[in-house]
Amino acid sequence: MPGDSQRLQKIIAAAGLASRRHAEQLILDGRVQLNGAVVTELGTKADPERDHIRVDGKLLHGPARSRYYLVNKPKGYVTTVSDPQKRPTVMQLVAREGARLYPVGRLDFHSEGLLLMTNDGELAHRLMHAATGIEKTYLVKVSGQPNERQIEQLRRGVMIERAREPGQGRVMTAPAAIRLFRAGENPWFEVKLIEGRNRQLRKMFEEIGFPVEKIRRIGYGPLVLDIPPGEYRELDAQEIEGLQRATTRPGGNRATDRALARAANQPRRRQVSGGAKPTRRKGGAKPRRPASTQ
Repeated sequence: MPGDSQRLQKIIAAAGLASRRHAEQLILDGRVQLNGAVVTELGTKADPERDHIRVDGKLLHGPARSRYYLVNKPKGYVTTVSDPQKRPTVMQLVAREGARLYPVGRLDFHSEGLLLMTNDGELAHRLMHAATGIEKTYLVKVSGQPNERQIEQLRRGVMIERAREPGQGRVMTAPAAIRLFRAGENPWFEVKLIEGRNRQLRKMFEEIGFPVEKIRRIGYGPLVLDIPPGEYRELDAQEIEGLQRATTRPGGNRATDRALARAANQPRRRQVSGGAKPTRRKGGAKPRRPASTQ
């Protein structure tokens, strides 16, 4: 029913054109028009059924079908839509889908593992909000052998540089769950975090004197990495619901609710980004063992 006014950035995100954060930047850059007038105020509201909204001159249509993909990002890809240095981006891994998808959060160029990609800008915004506290699980290989006292320091929290470059202040990390995953001269640790600061894992281990050699994310909230590097698959209804529960607030997310109803009747697909045909698992069962560390 007309009259349901919403913030412009929310409408743009629901249409699958951009994440909420990117939509806000589009407005600030003067690239959004409301009924013929350029809008640069983030608090501006509109009725998506009655008002004419244009982004870069193109008329915005209704909400896009919400899509959710689990991607196993290989090392050597940047987690951005485009890269000025022309490095490979995660968008190339899902290019065959032909949908406007955006990565939720980041894995740096040298890290690998589980990455969520979606066109549900509202859910993406809620997942990335600092207050959500989504648990993220990593396997971390370090150079050298930290002792239990040093690992306990990391569990309690350590001071790290706030930004990529030193000199912009330091911040205390939140408590983390850490256990030895595989012993060796350069051991692997399983680390669970509820925050995602810039290069946080690398900075944490550097603070106790042990550089990080490899990082692989194997869990994100209810999601578990279960596909080879470079491949991707759609989330099933249970996984979408798990993400929604992790960010629950009054009113819920209508786009996610619609996606849940569709996903409940669709088999899971696993895709190979190199162009191979999708494969289906018999019975739809999903293994819960994370990818091995090699």
